[in-house]
Amino acid sequence: MAVNYNKLWKLLIDKKMTKTNLRTVADLSTATLAKLGKGETVSMEVMLRICQVLHCDIADIMNVVPKEEV
Repeated sequence: MAVNYNKLWKLLIDKKMTKTNLRTVADLSTATLAKLGKGETVSMEVMLRICQVLHCDIADIMNVVPKEEV
């Protein structure tokens, strides 16, 4: 299984927010933002901070998909 953050990127566009803005307000490191950009896993704590900042549910920002679909 793999993760897909396409929903997160679309939500940022809808909210007129940049990745840099998200990094700042959610207190993410540049390394964490890079992992998100590469579709790598990040901690649940990070996901919850993003959800808190964006006022959304975790299902609104990520999908779990079979590896062959990545």
